Amino acid sequence: MIELRDIKKIYRMGDTEVHALAGVSLTIEDGDFVAIMGPSGSGKSTLMHVLGLLDVPTTGQYLIDGKEISQIGEDDLAVLRRNTIGFIFQQFNLLARMTAVENVSLPQLYSRQKMDLKWGGELLERVGLGTRLDHRPNQLSGGQQQRVAIARSLVNKPLMVLADEPTGNLDSVSEVEILRILKELNDDGITIVVVTHEEEVGQQAKRLVRMRDGKVQSDERRAPKSVPTSRSLADEAVRKNPYREVLEYFYQGFRTLLANKVRTALSMLGILIGVAAVVAMLAIGRGAQKDIEASLSSLGSNLLVLRSGAIRRGGVAQESGSTTRLTLEDAEKIEEQVANIKGLAPAVQGRAQVAFGNKNWSTQVIGTTGAYEKIRAYTPVVGRFFSDEDNQRRNRVVLVGATIVREIFGGQDPVGEMMKINKVSFQVVGVLPEKGSGGFRDQDDTVVIPLLTAMYRVLGKTYVDSIDIEIETPEAMEQAQEEILELINARHRVPPSQQQQAFEVRNMADIQAALTDTSKTLALLLAAIAAISLVVGGIGIMNIMLVSVTERTKEIGLRKAIGARKRDILLQFLAESVVVSVIGGIAGILLGWGVTVAVSLIAGWATSISAGSVFLAFFFSATIGVVFGIYPAKKASELHPIQALRYE
Repeated sequence: MIELRDIKKIYRMGDTEVHALAGVSLTIEDGDFVAIMGPSGSGKSTLMHVLGLLDVPTTGQYLIDGKEISQIGEDDLAVLRRNTIGFIFQQFNLLARMTAVENVSLPQLYSRQKMDLKWGGELLERVGLGTRLDHRPNQLSGGQQQRVAIARSLVNKPLMVLADEPTGNLDSVSEVEILRILKELNDDGITIVVVTHEEEVGQQAKRLVRMRDGKVQSDERRAPKSVPTSRSLADEAVRKNPYREVLEYFYQGFRTLLANKVRTALSMLGILIGVAAVVAMLAIGRGAQKDIEASLSSLGSNLLVLRSGAIRRGGVAQESGSTTRLTLEDAEKIEEQVANIKGLAPAVQGRAQVAFGNKNWSTQVIGTTGAYEKIRAYTPVVGRFFSDEDNQRRNRVVLVGATIVREIFGGQDPVGEMMKINKVSFQVVGVLPEKGSGGFRDQDDTVVIPLLTAMYRVLGKTYVDSIDIEIETPEAMEQAQEEILELINARHRVPPSQQQQAFEVRNMADIQAALTDTSKTLALLLAAIAAISLVVGGIGIMNIMLVSVTERTKEIGLRKAIGARKRDILLQFLAESVVVSVIGGIAGILLGWGVTVAVSLIAGWATSISAGSVFLAFFFSATIGVVFGIYPAKKASELHPIQALRYE
């Protein structure tokens, strides 16, 4: 039994107060069929909204089975409403994208977490629409749409059905049919409350309540009430699975977005471009990083390079003088006295003109020892490296780089051929592995000859330009570097004040680490730039979702009327936002992969797509959906059901 005690409802419109209900006291007994009548502005619709728990009174008491509920929270009202009350609206309020049976089953999304289409079909059979289950509202007449609304009001087996002008928009034939259905429902024990201004409809009720100026003017019983249904008004216990609930919201969100394909595609566009940019930029950056690492690793591992520096005389930096020249004896002493040395190779360098047949080429000449092969990872791809015996005998043997093979040998195998270096004949004994370009220099534009041959037969040097030193372990490099500098400064009697300039030791591991860090920074910078488009895409999603909230305001009101809580509306709109982001993210990953492959094939750039970058892009796209979807979803969830239903 429902009892209203001195219910007042006051609306404020600016400085004006409108007393929609001015102290209404009314009892609705279980199993009754009540018609509430009155002229426009009499308060009958407001009374129905209060009875249906869609609105709360300003003052007064609302009791169900003796329990006061007029001041409970909105979500608690939604739970009570969906389990005890069914609504039939004058405007039908059917969702255009759903079929008749889906519209009927919609309230179960909030009461049972899943729409039972079988039960919905049975209810449509009951109201005479068994052959129209898969028809959409625009394929149904007004009377058929109202019967769908009636079936929807019954899907949760309510104790009371509230009908707001159920025949107001119908022809006389449909009106008779709808009233017949309402009478049958009442005969089954369901309490029926009809709000109408039509006298012929009011005369069909068992009890007639007339209103004027927000008050009950008369209350006339015309026939005994039916035997009420025995089900309690208490909320039915339904075992809920949170995972199934979330999955259902995602499914509904996906279907909603499919109904607006163009707008959904435009919403996805920003995310798609952003994710594609992140994937492609990270792939290009990672490829560049791997290229750098490969180039540096080809220089050798655990490598120290000792070079002459410049000393200062009279405060002025001088050219490298005799006191800072490196010698072969320096190399021998370093190998003898410094611990943890794995290999050592002194070297000289210079430019020379090389020739074969009628072709000549200016290139770099490196003179070194046989240890250079392992220290610098220069094992020939064809032929052999020269030996220490070749060096001691100053043999005229040479290894050539890939560029030399291409430019003066025309790409043919040069091993065994005779070529000239600065007009001195040399026999080619091997072809060096390709190293690629390093900075502004082509590392393959090189010839390597024995050290003593280079010093005394080609370049005319009595000193060495550098000494490559391979250390046993990375941990021993710092100690070895200090020992080498201490030894070489002592051998050349360099004053303490000038020891920092006289010689330098380049740690290739430090250079490699610095370049690797730089490439990582550049990759992150590229990703950050690409992420900006993700944020822009997220803002686009927020704008589209805000438009969607505005367009679907009446739908939100309907969903709240049939039992959706704030949380349900929030999750639904948030799910739609995440679906846009996730699908856009997946499409963006595929597009990014395609762009990466295209760049690699067309431009020849090194690229590398990692699982981490794909996950990062996908995670960002999903996060964007959540972050930028929260505000529209929250705005939708906070709409008042009555205000939303009245929205035009």
